[in-house]
Amino acid sequence: MPEFDIHPTAIVSPEARLGGGVNVGPYAVIHDHVEIGANSTIGPHAVIYDYVRMGADNRVHAHAVIGDLPQDVSFDPATETWVEIGDANTFREGVTIHRATAPERTTRLGSHVYMMAYSHIGHDCRVGDDVIITINTTVGGHVEIGNKAVLGGSVAVHQFCRIGQYAMVAGFIAVRKDVLPYCMIAGQPARHYRLNSVGLRRAGITGERYRALEQAYREVRSGNKTLQGIAESDEVVQLREWLAVKSRRGL
Repeated sequence: MPEFDIHPTAIVSPEARLGGGVNVGPYAVIHDHVEIGANSTIGPHAVIYDYVRMGADNRVHAHAVIGDLPQDVSFDPATETWVEIGDANTFREGVTIHRATAPERTTRLGSHVYMMAYSHIGHDCRVGDDVIITINTTVGGHVEIGNKAVLGGSVAVHQFCRIGQYAMVAGFIAVRKDVLPYCMIAGQPARHYRLNSVGLRRAGITGERYRALEQAYREVRSGNKTLQGIAESDEVVQLREWLAVKSRRGL
């Protein structure tokens, strides 16, 4: 049997599956259909509702709530829908993550995501790896966030928007349309400024790879979203695929 540390004031369902080394803090509540991977920590007063799977090495801080019902007035609470979370994520105080609205969909977060205090992920969202969601940021339902994106403080993202990988959204922005990968967005109203040069450099996207992206974005501004004739790189291929997906909200 795996060994774990459960505070005597915590309430943990006997139906929950905890990996070895899991620590559950005072007054935390873990419901029936929950799987928590090895060496994870569930902080004081945190609540993990039914239908949550999370991997190893996750850190859930005090008063976070994961897996509560979606904020959708048409949702039937008897419907089995899930939240699935990868490894080594951090969920700070007061974070909320809601489960999906239909069995064929899942609210899904990758690995190494850092959600700061009082941030929210709505139902049916897809969040990639190494994403940073800053304090008080609210992400509406059905939003997609690519790998290594950064959302600044108090950002509000409209449902069905897409935020591309390596994008950086400035604080206090209302995101009502899709955010291009690799770019910075700011201003009122929000608009694309330029490539996220610092984030790209830190990720090793430099030299010819960076220049290919510069050329690609000049083509996007001119209306050429197929990027024909642009020097191929992994980033250009991914950008072309991203642009080929039909947008629900516009760009």
